[in-house]
Amino acid sequence: MKVSIITATYNSAKTILDTLKSLDEQTYKDIEYIIVDGASKDNTLKVIKDNCTRVNKIISEPDCGIYDALNKGIAAATGDIVGFLHSDDLFSSPDAVSNLVAAFMAGDHNAIYADLDYVDKDNINTVIRHWVSGQFKPSKLQLGWMPAHPTFYMTKAMYDKLGVFCLDFPIAADYDSVLRYFNSGELRAAYLPQVLVKMRVGGASNNTLPNIKRKMKEEVTIMRRNGLFYPLALVMKRLTKVNQYFNQ
Repeated sequence: MKVSIITATYNSAKTILDTLKSLDEQTYKDIEYIIVDGASKDNTLKVIKDNCTRVNKIISEPDCGIYDALNKGIAAATGDIVGFLHSDDLFSSPDAVSNLVAAFMAGDHNAIYADLDYVDKDNINTVIRHWVSGQFKPSKLQLGWMPAHPTFYMTKAMYDKLGVFCLDFPIAADYDSVLRYFNSGELRAAYLPQVLVKMRVGGASNNTLPNIKRKMKEEVTIMRRNGLFYPLALVMKRLTKVNQYFNQ
């Protein structure tokens, strides 16, 4: 199975080196690595070209944010499976993609998701928060559940069928997509109970109070669109994160 991995970048020179190294070290061979750069003004593209031998495609042009960039990557992908490795994230081990593909091959699955570690931005070996995605049950969606999105890999055929990220939600489009996919009745998703990705703390949706408020507003709209009782789902979505700080 060919795995298309998409990294969206914009002025990412300070963080992307670990991302590139973790991709370069993957033992799985059939990887199509796509970089979608939003016309960076720093030396992001030079860092990419100098530090990763496995880049297959680079798209560099202005975009309308990370989800627009990821949509471009999905459109360009030719792999059987599509996933994302953000420019401040890294794979947990050199066998991460091999383990992911093995999970796909183990059953009739069209999506796989796993666990994630939030790590200190200056020391990737220091775990701040451990996100156990857990087995999916439809009832969990009503409680604000979603898998760790950076670990979510889905077949290209399902992206073609179910659609890509909705640009109405500049911060929470990943949550919108997860609800749409899991509510479609066509997703055969399996849980891989291991840490697949390490994510540096301080992502775009959480690094400022205005962004947190904006994200919650987007989530309310998404929950309403998907028939969730948003007062409960919104509260539970926050409460379930508390346990992640102790689940290490």
